[in-house]
Amino acid sequence: MLEFTNGYGSDRMQWYSLRVMKRFVALGLVAFALSACTTMTAERAPKPGSSAAMIPVAQSYPVHGVDVSRYQGQVNWREAKAAGTRFAYIKATEGGDHADENFMFHWISARDAGMPRGAYHFYYWCRPVKDQIKWFFKNVPVERDALPPVLDVEWYGAASEKCPKKVPKAEALADMKLFLQAVEKHYGKRPMIYTSIDFYRDVIVGELHEYPLWVRTVNAEPMERYGDRRWMMWQYTDMGRVPGIRGNVDRNAFAGTEEDWARFTGQSMMRVAEATPVAPLAPMANVPVPRPKGLIARN
Repeated sequence: MLEFTNGYGSDRMQWYSLRVMKRFVALGLVAFALSACTTMTAERAPKPGSSAAMIPVAQSYPVHGVDVSRYQGQVNWREAKAAGTRFAYIKATEGGDHADENFMFHWISARDAGMPRGAYHFYYWCRPVKDQIKWFFKNVPVERDALPPVLDVEWYGAASEKCPKKVPKAEALADMKLFLQAVEKHYGKRPMIYTSIDFYRDVIVGELHEYPLWVRTVNAEPMERYGDRRWMMWQYTDMGRVPGIRGNVDRNAFAGTEEDWARFTGQSMMRVAEATPVAPLAPMANVPVPRPKGLIARN
């Protein structure tokens, strides 16, 4: 072991020690920063099985839109359109006496921004279907350039205080058919059905093929949850981020090409009497049932 006994040697040793210490501190800070960056990147990446897992997969479809309600507050539709949002579905009504407080704001401002938009009704299984038909008609105007109306059918769930019961399949189908037929006659457009996985399996599977289907599945591709059933819209996340919209928003993909979308929106402006009998499904005629691509998250 070397020992420095004079003043010069002691000062030089202190200087050398400080220099070494500074290098270790600097290296430590760099390592910490790199670790933090890695952690941040991992947190931002969609986690398998999460409601954001399908966002990268859905990008293979060229046409994307959103669905909104009062929870999104005031939306800047011009900004959303400029950022690539191609369409919007807006909650209009629920049951027979509830109207979304922001519906008319979204309806008018989206139109003024040149955003194709349509209205949807959230079905309430504890209210007569005729009441719900009248309520939707009262709140949603008939407009030639609107997208086809949508009937949103889901179960509230056993824990719901609103409407915990599940009606029998036959009753659910009968009510849905009455609603869909009345809406088609009133608005002149074949309506679309939005549904969740459990309701589809309980009620819709094997039924209502004459209506376009809008499916929800946020942690797997549609064919993994809905089999070979054709679909027109896919709600692939409820954690979407879109310029012009504050916070999370549902994002949806259209199951077709740009040409299919142009035909779909063009036919949406036609009266049913002017369209072909299968007009709502025509854009999908040559589109194969989507198959898994890329990351597939399973739960």
